[in-house]
Formats: sequence, C-alpha cells, structure tokens
Amino acid sequence: MSFEELLHYFRLGGITMAVILACSVLALAVAIERVIALWGVSDSARALGQTIAKHLLRGDLGAGRTAAERSGAIAADIYLAGFDRLDRLPDVGPSLDAAVERERAQVGLRLRKNLWILGTIGATTPFIGLFGTVAGIMRSFKDLGIDVESGGSGNTAAVMSGISEALITTAGGILVAVEAVILYNYFQTRIARLGVELRLLSEEFVELLRERRSPISSPPPRVERPPPAATQPGPLVEAEAKGS
Repeated sequence: MSFEELLHYFRLGGITMAVILACSVLALAVAIERVIALWGVSDSARALGQTIAKHLLRGDLGAGRTAAERSGAIAADIYLAGFDRLDRLPDVGPSLDAAVERERAQVGLRLRKNLWILGTIGATTPFIGLFGTVAGIMRSFKDLGIDVESGGSGNTAAVMSGISEALITTAGGILVAVEAVILYNYFQTRIARLGVELRLLSEEFVELLRERRSPISSPPPRVERPPPAATQPGPLVEAEAKGS
C-alpha cells in the first residue's frame, strides 16, 4: 500500500479516523515518556541499596541517610521514610514497616503514572472505529435511498464501495488498540518486576535497621529497701537504767 493510498483511506475515515490517529500518537507519547522515566530505575535502586546496606552494617546511620538524600534514585524516598521514622520515634517497631511500605506504595504509583491512558486507548479505539464504520454504512444507505427516490436504479455497487471504505475506521481502531495493549502489558510487566525488587530492597533495609537500632534492654527495677528499724532497749539496758 502506497502512501497516497493510505492518505486516501485516512481521508475517507473522516473525523473518526482523525480521532483514532490522535489516540495512536498519544499512546506513543505515553510510551516514550514511560521509557525515559523507567530508564535505569532498577540499577540505581540496587546501587543505592548496596551503599546504604554497607553504612548500616558499619553502624553509621548518618552516612546511610546522607547517601539517600544525595541520591537521585526514585528508591531514595523509601529509605528516607525509614530514617525519618527513626528520627521521630527511635523505638523500632511495627510502625517502621508501615512507614516504609507506605512510601513504597507511593513509589509504585509514580511508576504507573499515565499507564491508564494506554489501557483506555486499548479498550476504546475499537469502538471508535466501529462507530465510524456504522456511520459510513448509514451514509451509504442514505445515498442509495436518495438515488432510488430520484429515479435511479439503486445500484448496489456504489453501496458496497461506500461500505468497504467505511470499514477502514474499524481496521484503524483495531490496529491502534493492539498497539496500546502491547505497550500497556509491557509496562505492567516491567513495573511489576521493579515492584518486586523494591520490596526486597525495603525488607532488607528494615531488617538492617532493626539489627542496628534494636531497643536496649532496660535495667532491672530498683528495689527500695525499707529504712532500718529503731533499736529497742533490751532487759539488761532497762535494769541498768533503774539501778542508776
């Protein structure tokens, strides 16, 4: 199919084909944006996790926090959430796991940004194309009716030609839907893998924090000793007192 024929079919599709083409361009734009956003996320998160783990194994919490603050990795927010939790409440408890898990969920949402657009395009463009086809068929039969009313023979060849031209919108909608669904599934799989890696890194981080900041056992309670009782005078002392 030459470029002139393709352009001819696009013109036949009318406004419906223009909407489908816009959806295709939007899907490609979202895909390019997500590729750039996810580029190197796994490597940077793994490198930051190893750096912080080395500091924590040496017991240097300050150096670990500094490494997280200076890092541009998206996983740095997870580590900073854990360090902030320790600064507010030094006692390491279940709330540390909750704080790190909440931040990891927020990071996951940022990784899935704009993916709903791909899902929406993949689900709706076939129906947009079908709408264009139905509209084209209705227009073809309308032209046939006008031809018959005006005394024409009602040649079905013109109707079949119009219907075949109208079907181009359905074909375009299906092609764009396939494109969007493939991109959506690819990014969903990649983000799911990143989510597993971030979960493993965050669990290792929490374990190291528990080992380095485990609560110190409190000293045994102090037992208050009763004051010594006053010495009571014995019989010998009382006798001497009377003799004097």
